[in-house]
Parts: sequence; C-alpha cells; structure tokens
Amino acid sequence: MDRDDEQLLRGRVYGADHDHPGPRPNRDYAELVGGPLDGLLLDITGWTADEIQTGVALMTELGQFGAGGRALYDPRPGERNRWDWSGDSP
Repeated sequence: MDRDDEQLLRGRVYGADHDHPGPRPNRDYAELVGGPLDGLLLDITGWTADEIQTGVALMTELGQFGAGGRALYDPRPGERNRWDWSGDSP
C-alpha cells in the first residue's frame, strides 16, 4: 500500500458502507494504530469492557497473509479509543 492509499483509509470506519464511510454521531470509535488498517476507526458502540479488553482480529486483504488474513489489534493501556496493531494472522 502506498501513501495515497493510506490517506484514503484515514478517518474511515472499518466495515462501513462505501457510501457512508465516515463516523456517525452518537457512536463510540477506537482508532486503529499501526499495521495494515492504520487510521481506520472501529465502531465499538455497545461493547462491554471484557469485549474491549480482549481486542480483535479484523479481516483484511492488506495484511501479511492477503485475502482471508486478519490484522490483530489490542486496546492501548489507559486509552480505550486507541488500539495498537500486534501482528497479522492467517
């Protein structure tokens, strides 16, 4: 992915409709930091503390394993709304 692709992703919501890619009012988002989904927002509205603490494995074609692979993100300690990339998984 080049710099132009990265700028297109920044500020968009992971998994959002292409016609409405940005954040919506009254929703809670976590910014994904680092890795293939850097700059995307993850909608965590309604997630429990346990679900947030667990982190996520998000499907992406942009990671090390290509189509079907997953990017792993964990909440940053003390910052519920910033999640750091911890690697890729097949």
